[in-house]
Amino acid sequence: LGNGSSISAVVNGKCVDTSMGLTPLEGLVMGTRSGDLDPAVLDFICKKENIDVTEMVNILNKKSGLMGLSKGLSSDFRDLNEAREQGNEDAKRAVDCLCYRIIKYIGSYAAAMNGVDAIAFTGGIGENAIPVRETVVKGLSLGITLDEEANQTRGENKVISTPDSKVTVAIVPTNEELAICQETAELVQK
Repeated sequence: LGNGSSISAVVNGKCVDTSMGLTPLEGLVMGTRSGDLDPAVLDFICKKENIDVTEMVNILNKKSGLMGLSKGLSSDFRDLNEAREQGNEDAKRAVDCLCYRIIKYIGSYAAAMNGVDAIAFTGGIGENAIPVRETVVKGLSLGITLDEEANQTRGENKVISTPDSKVTVAIVPTNEELAICQETAELVQK
């Protein structure tokens, strides 16, 4: 979860589904991109707003998602969280929508996979957004109890569910550059 948010369902170490579906219009609410969108609405909006497809694509990629939901306040979660804490309703709506969509995707993947063993929060928002993790974990009906103290952690490997939880929930920092390097080295060695 970051500015380009996605949720993945993983079985035996392999991704079997992701919220970043077949088109860039599918998926989770992102920093500036639109998330799920009925493609039929594109023509309608272009005609109603008297804009061309290029401008519509710009709106969907640069002015939607958290940016659009917050009425242009920001796509940066830190700004949105600060504004939310100060009572900004637009920021609250954006954060609430993000949490709802995360819960929705995790719940649907858990149902499709007949359960889930673990949930990993990663990326800028996943690693650092304490209120998002709290809202998501409390919103899931998967037998998880959040360890409130552990959830105060940012950017380090940490289990944030209690030992009696049916599902382990952890913060897992990303290192995309290392992963790319390792996968490249593996391909070169073949």
